[in-house]
Amino acid sequence: MIKNKFTRYEIFLITTLAILQFSVILDFMVLSPLGAFLLKDLNITTSQFGLVVSAYAISAFASGILSAGFADKFDRKKYLLFFYIGFILGTAMCALSTSYEMLLVARIITGIFGGVIGSIGFAIITDIFKVEQRGRVMGFVQMAFAASQILGIPIGLELAQRFGWHSSFWMIVLFGIPLGLVIFFFMKPINEHLAIRTEQRAFTHLLNTLKNPRHLKAFAATVLLVTGGYMMMPFGSAFSTNNLGIDVKDLPLFYEITGLFSIITGPLVGRLSDKIGRFKVFLSGTILSILVLLYYTQLGITPFWTCVALNVLLFVGISSRIVSSSALISIVPEPQNRGSFMSVNASLQQLSGGISSAIAGMIVVQQSSGFIEHYEILGYVVALSMIVACIMIYRLEKYIEKHGKPA
Repeated sequence: MIKNKFTRYEIFLITTLAILQFSVILDFMVLSPLGAFLLKDLNITTSQFGLVVSAYAISAFASGILSAGFADKFDRKKYLLFFYIGFILGTAMCALSTSYEMLLVARIITGIFGGVIGSIGFAIITDIFKVEQRGRVMGFVQMAFAASQILGIPIGLELAQRFGWHSSFWMIVLFGIPLGLVIFFFMKPINEHLAIRTEQRAFTHLLNTLKNPRHLKAFAATVLLVTGGYMMMPFGSAFSTNNLGIDVKDLPLFYEITGLFSIITGPLVGRLSDKIGRFKVFLSGTILSILVLLYYTQLGITPFWTCVALNVLLFVGISSRIVSSSALISIVPEPQNRGSFMSVNASLQQLSGGISSAIAGMIVVQQSSGFIEHYEILGYVVALSMIVACIMIYRLEKYIEKHGKPA
């Protein structure tokens, strides 16, 4: 019999991991709408800003790979706290930055610690929750993505307008400190995987993770899954204000409405994913995303509410892809390899995203008037990557069905 209800501690754990994801995602998400401020305040080019965005991702990739061999050798709670403390310190360095070079270094440090946190969270979810529950759990945890739009980004933008862009990073630091204390005092140790793992050197453990055939199929699918978000988001606010004609003062409302719909969609998509199948939900989200994306990136001056409606549809599609694919990929690793697998998987996401952001910075060009050129080309590239990712996710699900589920 499948357990449908969560215990009180499980609810606490889901909520804590969702808030944790919120703070980490916000650190990346807030950089996109701050682009309009940073381009002007630090006097940097679009390619330099693309490098600032990708620096986090690339350093997170390196950190994830280097730490993967150790990911299953420690209590996951202690492992999580170590990297979260480093993430908070790195974000504080971003807040203290006064030049492009300082901000670039700060983003690298933040990426080293922050890029591993998501993988630890997903390893915890896979340890604690059954396969039949993970769609719902992923749906709730992925609400953090939408919550960062409703609460974090508008507040961050408001702080940036009133007190400068540094204050947006201070907001994340002040939010993260009490969350770290909650994890320290109230989260239980998560160490059952230590009893079943085989004794291996860190490098051997990493190598075995990389050689596993079912892992390789998941890694291949992951490489393309995040391309869309990383290519479109860094210049999203600049495109909205300069091409679509949305006033900077209306950006908080723009993100709030989009985030609200995404929060509602996340749990529904997760439940639907558990009920009718992960790939069916992923395919539906992909089709919706591509249709909206190809139209949206071609637009010029557009009424505010039309932009809002299109953005809502786009994020509903993206949310469907994220939740369903996360639930599917969580099935792949064996219990004793979950930390290592999730770490490598997150690293590949970061690497793919970092390269995508850098490429996006080279494709788009901002004119002296602020107008963003070639944004529609990004739309074509992202649409193509979504189609290929859909094929790979389909093949991964069929492979799992054929060879069985380890958890």
